[in-house]
Formats: sequence, structure tokens, C-alpha cells
Amino acid sequence: MVYDLLENLVQDYKSYENKKGFEAIIRSTTKGDDGDVKYVALACSCHGKARSNCRNAFKMHPMTKTDCKARIRASIRFDGKWTISSVILDHNHELSSPAKTRYFKSNRIIHPSVKRKLEVNDRAGIRPNKNFNTLIVEAGGAENLPFLQKDCRNYIEKVRRLRLGVGDASAIQKYFLKMQSENSNFFNTMDLDEEGRLKNVLWVDARSRAAFKEFGDVVTFDTTYLTNKYDMPFGAFVGVDHHGHSILFGCGLISNEDTETFVWLFKSWLACMSNCAPKAIITDQDKAMQNAIEIVFPNTRHRWCLWHIMKKLPEKLRGYCEYEHIKFSLQNIVYDSLTSDEFEERWNKFIDKYNLLNNAWLLGLYNERRRWVPAFLKDTFWAGMSTTQRSESMHSFFDGYVNSKTTLKQFVEQYENALRDKVEKEREADFKSFKSWIPCISTYPMEKQFQDAYTIAKFKEFQQELAAKIYCGLSSFKKVDSYMEFIVQEDVVVGETHRRVTFVVRFDESTYDIHCNCRMFEFRGILCRHAIVVLIEKQISHVPDKFILRRWRKNINRCHTKVKISYNSWNSNLEGQRFDKLFNYFSVVADLTSNNDNDCNMVIAIITDMKNKLISSENVDRNCKSLNMSNSMTNPKVGDGTSNEGDNKILTPQAVRSKGRPPFKRKQSKVDQIIRKVKEKKLRIQKIN
Repeated sequence: MVYDLLENLVQDYKSYENKKGFEAIIRSTTKGDDGDVKYVALACSCHGKARSNCRNAFKMHPMTKTDCKARIRASIRFDGKWTISSVILDHNHELSSPAKTRYFKSNRIIHPSVKRKLEVNDRAGIRPNKNFNTLIVEAGGAENLPFLQKDCRNYIEKVRRLRLGVGDASAIQKYFLKMQSENSNFFNTMDLDEEGRLKNVLWVDARSRAAFKEFGDVVTFDTTYLTNKYDMPFGAFVGVDHHGHSILFGCGLISNEDTETFVWLFKSWLACMSNCAPKAIITDQDKAMQNAIEIVFPNTRHRWCLWHIMKKLPEKLRGYCEYEHIKFSLQNIVYDSLTSDEFEERWNKFIDKYNLLNNAWLLGLYNERRRWVPAFLKDTFWAGMSTTQRSESMHSFFDGYVNSKTTLKQFVEQYENALRDKVEKEREADFKSFKSWIPCISTYPMEKQFQDAYTIAKFKEFQQELAAKIYCGLSSFKKVDSYMEFIVQEDVVVGETHRRVTFVVRFDESTYDIHCNCRMFEFRGILCRHAIVVLIEKQISHVPDKFILRRWRKNINRCHTKVKISYNSWNSNLEGQRFDKLFNYFSVVADLTSNNDNDCNMVIAIITDMKNKLISSENVDRNCKSLNMSNSMTNPKVGDGTSNEGDNKILTPQAVRSKGRPPFKRKQSKVDQIIRKVKEKKLRIQKIN
């Protein structure tokens, strides 16, 4: 048989499938050099071998694959027509009756008119089951509908994720325009679908853009936090400032967590930052996120969140009888391996010892070890971060400002309020570092050097390393080429025992370069205790400036601190501004007169007199307005061209928020769910007793 178009061939085969009682799918296609399809294979949906991914043997999922060989193959001819090259009609499974073919996924289609009706009914508050029942009545029975109730529910849920409440889209747009008018460096972008609905939105305030220039070398990104009534994941780009505090570099709300959406978000954020990509980024193990990072940030070092991986140990390995030993050994290998070679050696012994060669989860982790094992990552500066905890702490910072009922319009407003508090905490830390200091614990000049240069938080970190020098001892040293190699041994606490660990420190006397194989300075930007031992041994009183990082200094005027942001300006109006101005004056007068009865009575008398004058003046104005209104009604002016409709505009009331912390805004792992259920069960038992 020969077809003019591939679509005709597919339609014919689908018609054949409905008559015979099986589901046909496009199994494979091959494209030519011009990008057009040259070959296609249509097969039964039962093709392929059955594989079960279910981990629970007592809760197996149903399977449909029977390795059915029924299929047809077709290829395009030189004249552009399609010809069938081979046909296999026999199936190795029972076929359905034609009446049941409507249950096949490929046959379940919701037409645009039905979609519109589902959306309208959902807006009217009609529940999905009632919504579907109206369609059944109209069609004269469920068997006449080309879709199932589950399809309707899925579509309604999808629409709800994308749909905005009344005024949300225009309110967000006006808010962004207002912020841009106040500061031209405010950045925002929206992604709309074909129908003009908001899918994704990204915004970065001017202060965050300026802060990225100072601290944007390392960024964490996380989306595991649901914050609004549309359940749109909130993604935050977060770094760490000179105090070790989390600092926001922008955030977005997205409708999906697929590669396409993340590519849009990352490209938009990169454009906002003048195409200056971070040197390193930390995320969870999301595959779509990883694909997007490889596309948008090809030269950025990507690291997986170590905490998320280690948290999965109970879920993935608890089934082994030696679980506790396995967990302890794995933690030691991950955290204590100083070099990649040491990790490889210890990992192989670990796998052999506990016979874990067939564990797919561990095999997958090993294949991606360069993304999460510290021994492979310490050659890159991470500002001390190894997890997405920064992003999650920033998420928790929004607690109390947003909840599961928050509309998008309210979200962007409350985001600003939350960020205001974050900025105030940074300013407070700046003031403390400028006005106060931590006393030195030694007489070494290098400690005084760091005390004068670093913020309080970062000086504490250096001081901890200096104090830990007492656990270290210089074992030996030797000359190697142009540098000295020192062996430093440290007594490390492991559980309830001590273990002596050997570190190698290389020191160049000509350049004062110093390098320790613990690579703490490369990773955190703080000199380690082993390097300090060698510097003191060499009687070097002052550390070279290259080991005092600019990003930790306190005596630098950073550009982002000069950016003025007028918080809450969107909510204020002229009436509110006048009220605040009067209130401030009245507060000063009250403070001055509250301690003396005579002064207090004098002010009360003055205010009472002022109030009476204002009331009488207001009555006169009201009478004048009434007279003017009556005159205008009896003698209307022609061609006046004015309208008072704008003065009578009704504002949307703010939603009333319920008391208490909103439940489960953060997505929970299986372990978290189990722990929560156990705690709830214990509380119920306590109440009963």
C-alpha cells in the first residue's frame, strides 16, 4: 500500500487497531540529513519486555508489555510518497473488544470545546465528578465520551496550576512596572502559554543584581517549596555573603519542573546578570535541572546536594541486615577521603565487603561521583557550601509571610516584606562587625591581621582553625624541588575514639604559596589548621594578602549596600503617607507631654480645638459639595468631557489569612512522611492515656 502523507498511514493503522481491539503507537522514526522523517515503525503498545520498577514485592504495579511483535514498517519513496515495507499482524496476547478501545490512552482525547466547558464549570465551583456527570448526560452515556473521568481531573488540575486569580496577572504586571519606575535595574520576565495564561515568572530586584556582582561566584538553586494556592514551585537563586548569611539573587515561580521550563528560567536569570554565569552551582539530583544547567551553564561546575543524598540512606539501604555498619562505613568513605584515589580504593573495598555490587542506587551514585563526593569537588571554591540548605533556609525565611492560600499577587508583595527583614539583618551584622570585635586568643600577629580584615563570623572560623592547632603536630619535612613538603598529623575524634590522620602541606618559601591536601582554603576560603602550623613553624607573622579573600572582608564598601529599595511603596497611597507623617509628629508630642499633667492637658485642649474646627470645616465642604451636585443635576453642562468613574473604582479586598503555620509547604520524602506519621501516632496515644 502507498500513502501520500504519513498522517494518512497512521490514521489508517489506528482505524485498524480500533476494529481489531489493540492500541497502536509510533515505536520509532528515523530522520534524514534534512531533518525530515524517512522511516517509521508502528507497533502494538504491548511491544517490549515487561520490567517492574516497583521496590515493594507485595505492591506490584500492573504490567502491559508482552513482547508483542505485531507492527508495520513504512519508508518514504523518491517521489515523496510512503510505502509499507513489512507487516506483522499476529499478536501474542488477547485482543479487546472494539467497544473497549476507548480506554486506550491514544484514543482518549478532550476536544477544545469540552476543555472550555470544564474550565468554566470549575471556575463556577462545580466539583470534577459533577463536572464529568454533566458531560455524560449530554453525550447520552459514558460509552459515548472519548475520554475518562480521570482525564478530566488531570486537565482541571493542570489548568488550576496555570490559572491566576482575579486581578493576579494585571496586579503582578503593575507591581513590576512600579518597581521598574522606582529603579530601572529591577528585572522581571513572564512566560505565557498560547492562551495568554501565566506559566512562569522570574523577578530580581536591583539590590540582588548588585549583590550578585560581589557574591555570585557560588549559587545554590532549589525548588522543593510550595508556597501559593496554585502549587507553583518557588525557585530561589541563593548565595552566601561576607557574614556567611544567605543572600538572594532572584527567584521565580514555575508551572512545571521539566527541562524546557528550567532552561527558560536559567536563560532569563543569566540575561538578568549580564550573561555572567556563576562559577559553581549546587542543586538536588533532579535530572531535568541537570540537563538545563548543561545547556545554559556549560562552563559552571555543577554539584549535587550532599545532604539530600545522605538523607536517602535509610530509604535505600535499610533492607540490608548490616545496615548500621554499611551506613557508618559509607559516611566515613564520603567524608574522610582526602583524595579521589583514596575514595576509589575505599569504595571498592566497601562494595566487596558488603556485597553491594548489584545495588543500582549505589552504582548510579558511583557513576556520578564527581558531582557529589567532596574528594572530587574540593578543588573548586564553594564558599563553604555543600548542600542546597542555603536555598532551603531562604525558603524557611519566607515562613510567616506566605502560605498555601497565598495568591501570586500577594506572594510578590509578601516576598518584598520578607526580603526587607533579610536586608535589615545584613545591615545589623555590618554594624556589629564595624563597631565590635572578637578578642584574640593568641599573640600571633596573623590572628590580629584576620581580626582587622574579616567580618566577625569569618574571623570566628579562622579563630577556630587557630585554636584547633593544638591537635596538630609537625611530624617531618623534606625539600622537594622548589618547595618544602611538611607532614602534619592531627588527632581527630571519631565517635568515642581518637584517630591520627596525616596531612601533607606544601610551602614555597620564595612566593609564600601554601597548599594543604585537605583543601579547606580552596573549598571554604579559610586557612586550615595544618597550614597555620607550617606558617608558625616558618615564623611567618603576616599572611600574604592572597590568603585574605575580598569576599570575607568587612572594610569594603560593597555596591549592593548602596542600592536603595523603597519597600512597601506599592501598598502605600497619599492618604497613608499623610497619616504616617501626622502620626510621627503626634508621637513626638505625646512623648514630650506624657510625664506632666499640665502639658498633657494643654495638648489635649489644643487638639480638641483643632478637631472641632476640622469637623465644622468638613461639614461646610460637605454642604458645598451637595449644593454643587444638585445644581449640576438641574443644570447639566454639555460637552464637559469629565468623568468620575475612576474615583469610584472598587479595590479587590485582601484575603484573610488563618492563624497558625500552614501545613506541609515543603515536599516531603518518604522518610519524612514515615517520621511524621509515627509522631502523630505517639501524640494520639498520649492523648488517650
